[in-house]
Amino acid sequence: MDDEAEEIVIQGWKAGEVLLARCLETGPIPETEAVVRVPIRMVPALREACDVADRLGVR
Repeated sequence: MDDEAEEIVIQGWKAGEVLLARCLETGPIPETEAVVRVPIRMVPALREACDVADRLGVR
């Protein structure tokens, strides 16, 4: 959690060419963004990060 920017920071594996192509079917990805893969085992950590953001009043 980046408190100053009020953002949840996610680290994951880079998407491969096939997944990236599938994502691009829904529209372009801005140059400042990326598609990353996050393993399902990270769901508890994501929930915890969302709970922290909620407690901080981030909307």
